[in-house]
Amino acid sequence: MHLSTHTWMRPEPLDVTLRRAASLGYTSVELAGEPDRYSIDETKALLKKHDLNCWASVTIMYGTRDLAAVDPTHRKATIDYMKSVVDLGAGLGAEVATVVPCTVGKLHPSSSSHDEWKWVVQGVREVALYAAEKGIRIAIEPLNRFETYLITNISQVLQLIDEVNLPNVGIAFDPFHMNMEEPDMIAALRRCGDKLFDFHLGDNNRLAPGDGVLDWPLIIQTLREIGYKGGLAHEAMPPIDRTPGGGFGSKQLETGPWDVDEGTLQFLKDHASGVLRDDYQTGLMARSAETILPLIR
Repeated sequence: MHLSTHTWMRPEPLDVTLRRAASLGYTSVELAGEPDRYSIDETKALLKKHDLNCWASVTIMYGTRDLAAVDPTHRKATIDYMKSVVDLGAGLGAEVATVVPCTVGKLHPSSSSHDEWKWVVQGVREVALYAAEKGIRIAIEPLNRFETYLITNISQVLQLIDEVNLPNVGIAFDPFHMNMEEPDMIAALRRCGDKLFDFHLGDNNRLAPGDGVLDWPLIIQTLREIGYKGGLAHEAMPPIDRTPGGGFGSKQLETGPWDVDEGTLQFLKDHASGVLRDDYQTGLMARSAETILPLIR
């Protein structure tokens, strides 16, 4: 296992993100799935500069990105988008593309449950077949009930994997989400077995590992027991303290204008967050490294 980090939590030049990660002992990234933002050649050069690898890419599901959309043009555009995220990772030597099937923050179905499930199975299968040609595994990430209504636990994602019926489809496990949705999170992790393709790092409160109540030594031990050897991707996204005690958000958030597109900004807001301050983001990543690295060395 190795320490990795997502890149979507703070919109900034990739060079800044990679420099921070490398300085804190990270060895790879799970790149935000915005292919138009990253030139393959330039990104390869930056990864080499900082002696980092691209472990995975991940879909960023906002707007009309939704495999369960009623509008077939939205479903087709979502499949095309997911294929472009696969291409991004494949071009950078990634092993995995993490896929969230539906729009984050969409909490109610817009069609019959039968139709939506059928569309998700069809969409994941098409993306996975494409990914197989590129040597990429697809990791489906279940989210908690406050971020999605479809695919919220391990039983559901295993059923999806069974129906898609392709060997390169597995699970991305995020303990922040599964601590809420599973009666026994460790048992759920064991159920993933060799279908665990990716693992995200966030404590029960979505702070960095070690700043919540999750038992990280037990989690890492369980990952070893099931034979997981991949990336552990930092993905802390804490709630913002907007009271006077938190400086009305200024202790965590950038307070001035920031160069960020509206879709990305809305995605951050949908996670009850915003553009994190440089020093705050660095502190979160340092805490993850401090907690996890001694457990995997």
